Amino acid sequence: MLKFLMMRFVRYALMTIAVTSLAYLLAVTFFNPALQMLETQGGIEVDPQVSYERVQETLARLDLDPDQNAVQRYWVWLTDIVTGWDWGRTPNGGFVNDEFATRIWISTQLTLAATVLTFILGVALGVYSAARQYKLGDRATTGYSYLTMVLPTPVAYLLVQRAAIWINDTTGERIFYVAGFRSIGVEGTWNQLVDMAAHYAVPTIAMTIFGWASMQISQRQYLLDFVNADFVRTARATGLTRNQAIRKHALRVSFVPTAQSLAFTIPALFTGTVFAEVIFNWDGLGSWSIRALHAQDVNSTVAMTFYGCIIFAIGALLADVFTSIVDPRVRL
Repeated sequence: MLKFLMMRFVRYALMTIAVTSLAYLLAVTFFNPALQMLETQGGIEVDPQVSYERVQETLARLDLDPDQNAVQRYWVWLTDIVTGWDWGRTPNGGFVNDEFATRIWISTQLTLAATVLTFILGVALGVYSAARQYKLGDRATTGYSYLTMVLPTPVAYLLVQRAAIWINDTTGERIFYVAGFRSIGVEGTWNQLVDMAAHYAVPTIAMTIFGWASMQISQRQYLLDFVNADFVRTARATGLTRNQAIRKHALRVSFVPTAQSLAFTIPALFTGTVFAEVIFNWDGLGSWSIRALHAQDVNSTVAMTFYGCIIFAIGALLADVFTSIVDPRVRL
């Protein structure tokens, strides 16, 4: 199994390098931060040509020299990463490493609990609905999942936010915070934990209850494919009930494709944080990446591309690990 996972790791590493390099070459070819910087100066310049030249000089000092061709800039960028893990500067002079490090912890806090809850609840509800096929519990659970799949993510998150506001107004107390990730001036460990929970509750609930849909539906379908298989009927012939046969035999086999789909579930959840961060006002990687695209910030945009590849690779490796656990053929 170790050899299998190592081969997968090498494959994902090569894929990450290729995608990130391509993203950089495309960004330096089509992005022009100089024009964006001139537009954001917010006034009529006395000599626009001089202003443009000053912007060009500033970019050159930041290793964002627009006069170099794409290959030259790529070599400088790659050398800095390999020798010092330096992802470069932003057009406003900031360091990409520092800005990324500040926001990755915010985004990780926002998505970690939601990712775990989404996976656990999605699989559990999929098993529940499959074991009660066409009964009220199955119809309600599956119907809700299909509804959330067609509901736009921003609308869904806004509904949860409005529900939290309604609860606060009804009770006359601020039980939930619907914006921001912490309050300023809170002292004491216990008070900080309570404040953190109040801020985390609404976005975590929103991302969880609108995130388990695809996992629940796929687990239900995979399990139903094996409910009437020969080995399940044989198990029932030995005296097991239908639910016992499902739990002991069909569930493990049906979990193999569900584990494989984990590779796509985790990146999708992290992508969904873009809407969550904007709606719930968390200044994480999602909001930062949107601003980087608007500013035509080459280095920040490529850093986010690299991060997306890493998240996908982690999800894929976890899927491979789970698959090897539930499927003995992979271990061989």
